[in-house]
Amino acid sequence: MKIVINYKKRLIMLGLMGLIVFFNAEVMAQANYVIMGKITDQGSGDPLIGATLQLEGTDVGTISNLDGEFTISTNVDPGEYKLIVRSIGYVSQTLPVSLGAQTKITIDVPLKADILSLDEVVVTGSTVATSKKQLGNAISTVQSKDLENTGAVAIDQALSGKISGALIQQNSGDPAGGISVRLRGPSTITGSSDPLYIVDGVIVSNSSNELIDLGGTTQNRLVDINPNDIERIEVIKGAAAAAIYGSRASNGVVQIFTKRGQSGKPKISLSTSFRMNELRKKIDYNQSPVDWVNATDYADLSTESVTRYDLQEEIFGKGYGSENFISINGGTDKTKYFISGSYLNNGGIVKNSSFERYGARLNLNQYVNDWLTLNLGLNYTNSTSQDIPNGGLVEYYGALTGFIFADNTIDPSPDEYGVYPGNSLFSNPAEVVANYQFGQKTNRVITNLGLTANPIDNMTITYQLGIDYYNQSGKGYLPIGNTSNAYGGGYATRGDANVFQYNSDLNLSYDFNISPDIRSTSVIGGTWQNQTLESISLTAQDLVPAAQVSSAGTIIGQSDYRSEVSYWGAFAQQTFGFKEKFFLTGALRLDGASVFGTDERNQVYAKASASYLISSEDFWQSTFGATIPTFKLRASWGQAGNLTALGAFDRFSNYNAVSINSTSGVVPATVLGNSDLRPERQEEFEIGIDVGLLNDRLGFELTYYNQDVEDLLLERELASSSGYTTRYENVGALTNKGIELLVRASVIKTKDFNWDLTATYSSNDNTVNKVVGESITLPNSFSASYVIPGQSIGVFKGGFYERDEDGNIVYGTDGLPSAGTAEDGTSSKILGDPNPDWFGSLINEFSYKKLGLRVQFDAVQGYDVFDWNKRVINRFGGGTSSEAELNGDLPKGFSRATYSIYEEFITDGSFVKLREIALSYYINPKSDIIETVKFTLVGRNLLSFDNYTSWDPEINTTGQSNGVRGFDFAGVPIPRTYQFGVNVTF
Repeated sequence: MKIVINYKKRLIMLGLMGLIVFFNAEVMAQANYVIMGKITDQGSGDPLIGATLQLEGTDVGTISNLDGEFTISTNVDPGEYKLIVRSIGYVSQTLPVSLGAQTKITIDVPLKADILSLDEVVVTGSTVATSKKQLGNAISTVQSKDLENTGAVAIDQALSGKISGALIQQNSGDPAGGISVRLRGPSTITGSSDPLYIVDGVIVSNSSNELIDLGGTTQNRLVDINPNDIERIEVIKGAAAAAIYGSRASNGVVQIFTKRGQSGKPKISLSTSFRMNELRKKIDYNQSPVDWVNATDYADLSTESVTRYDLQEEIFGKGYGSENFISINGGTDKTKYFISGSYLNNGGIVKNSSFERYGARLNLNQYVNDWLTLNLGLNYTNSTSQDIPNGGLVEYYGALTGFIFADNTIDPSPDEYGVYPGNSLFSNPAEVVANYQFGQKTNRVITNLGLTANPIDNMTITYQLGIDYYNQSGKGYLPIGNTSNAYGGGYATRGDANVFQYNSDLNLSYDFNISPDIRSTSVIGGTWQNQTLESISLTAQDLVPAAQVSSAGTIIGQSDYRSEVSYWGAFAQQTFGFKEKFFLTGALRLDGASVFGTDERNQVYAKASASYLISSEDFWQSTFGATIPTFKLRASWGQAGNLTALGAFDRFSNYNAVSINSTSGVVPATVLGNSDLRPERQEEFEIGIDVGLLNDRLGFELTYYNQDVEDLLLERELASSSGYTTRYENVGALTNKGIELLVRASVIKTKDFNWDLTATYSSNDNTVNKVVGESITLPNSFSASYVIPGQSIGVFKGGFYERDEDGNIVYGTDGLPSAGTAEDGTSSKILGDPNPDWFGSLINEFSYKKLGLRVQFDAVQGYDVFDWNKRVINRFGGGTSSEAELNGDLPKGFSRATYSIYEEFITDGSFVKLREIALSYYINPKSDIIETVKFTLVGRNLLSFDNYTSWDPEINTTGQSNGVRGFDFAGVPIPRTYQFGVNVTF
């Protein structure tokens, strides 16, 4: 018995000893190592804030603090490691680190400036990362610091002027006015030229649903994403982007990456700002103290005294708002998180208009084990807008529409009973602002789930599931007895839309060294995407008293629309790199979309690119290295299809429902179906150079591209005997050619003072090569915008002045001009082009110790705007020419005579704007809690240097329209914005 007890004791003792030995072995195997040091600028010695450090092959890393210092504390196995150090704008370094008996290691790392960012890691496909030096096509990157403190409400608005080759224009000055983004010009006539937007791997909708008629002034849904949540944005232009992303990216792709957590103690950032928007300038308006006694009798010059009222004061005012943002990020080596919440209130310059946005975001990264990581993202947005209808496309109840048609000799104020006078051909603008009620609400959820697996050495498998869902609702109401000339009995409208889309992407990459000099990277992948839209609307007039809903009136319009579209694709890409200086890439992709005929919906596209960092050669360094340390040649060629030109059912012969004597039936629609439709197909070639000079203190990127688009989808007119009016066919062609230039310079770089300069220049020549017939009149342009072979999309065409041999306008004996006749005997000709000759920007950034200043000028030159405001105001007595008639400087009837001569109203819209100016100052209080406090003062659109006749040349009343551009018909001008903010980090 004693022997048994002793045996058990020995077993217990041996077990305890084994545990102790095992524990000690584990402690010895995983020592608590501390790696610390400082990251500095090699040139000035300044500390670099926010540099990232990571032990290669592990999830261990950190970022440098305000003093450039870093500390990495981790338990890893002893051995040889590589420490990768990266900082935006600097050449990354990989340093050997030996972890053994010494547990505390100090490393100081000076980084060399990389003015061309060739060493920057970018994503060229769903989770497929590479460095810019390997790419044969142009890619632009914008960092978070360039998006914050800009005075912009939306991401695309903040991008203006920061990307070469991207024409970014705000279509409306409403509090959430839509933005148009064109990368290398329009590539379609019937469809959309918008780029594809991807947020953390989720293909997101940037639609512009006009659920209620606001005159073409629509929000686009990128306004739902808070710029403060963004870490960086990468923009890939050209058909080469579509080789991996698919034909939905044929107009380029905008990749948005949101902020992620960093290991370490929680870091809290809190910011608040206050903003004011105001009208930058008023339109010159008739201020004559007299008016005609008989305005329609042009021989009667008798006048009478009148009082004139400033209707712009009735419409415009100062809009106030605020923005608040809080974020928390932190984590461990295994788990990292980023959480944020935000609130924005932006008051419009049109009285009683505003936009509110609430947002919350969660990003979670989980290191599951040695071969698997997981990332999860969730973003929720709720937005509400109070809208005032404006724009010439809503002639019955627009505030600014009422203004340009108004008689300003009538007091716009209501009487003692609150009844407004009819002072306009359409609504009294003062009543529109005070009593008409329009608004929209949106609830949106964007979520992503990603898995990254490394099952074997050199292989990476990624899966990404992205979901984007939003509900948008709009409503409008005009009270009974309003001044509109169509809805005096009251008007109510309601529209709702549900949009759901998802993308499911699987990619596999294998990266290995064929030899010491040659590296191979192979990528294959596939995607399935689906989007559904359900919308319903109801409109009524002649409401019962006190009612504000459509069901309480006579229904004059209703619709119920549903659609579903699927996209699919697969690709294979192969890259070979030779000595990290020459790279060759080829790819094939199959794309399909359900909107096309079954025999045409699947198309194959190819891509090839090459880049050569010739400055890495020994002969270059020995010959030119002192003056041109960096020189890269690149070229790419790619094919893509445009999948946006057709709706879900456009290939079919559809039918409309009718009711005759209470019996339901159907009648054919006007468009004949075509089951042989195929995607529009583009082919693009680009070539470029990236050059660094003066010890890489000066750098520039220059790109030339040529894009040919065939099989454009257009509506061909049919003989009336067919029973239809038009049919979609692949019959058009166009070309885009252009140059993109980006210049960066570190002008001055000292310990206390830095001056950095960035300039962009872009030009695009858009030419339509083939259409159906001699020309196409674009819808919603009042027959002013056309597609004509040999011209750019959307050129203006119309009546013009009769001129003599010297080009002078011919006037009749009554002193009035007359319309001319073209050589072909018609009364119209091409008058202008809304596509600019070139556009660019100049950004200067200064810093002196803790004081910073950024100044950005944007320029758009050589483009025309059709100023419908001037045309209408002069015709109805409110314009300066009307005043000149009353003063005797022009003959009576001059405004009437020029009304049909469109040439008079085609105006040079060229401008140079002081787009952004931001002054900042930060302090480091002596506190264990507060790390930094930063104060900012921002101005946006403060000045505009132009000769435009109306409010603002940067406008487009037709919203995100692809063809009808440069169209100013009572659109809200872009406001001047002031913003003061405070940011505190803990």
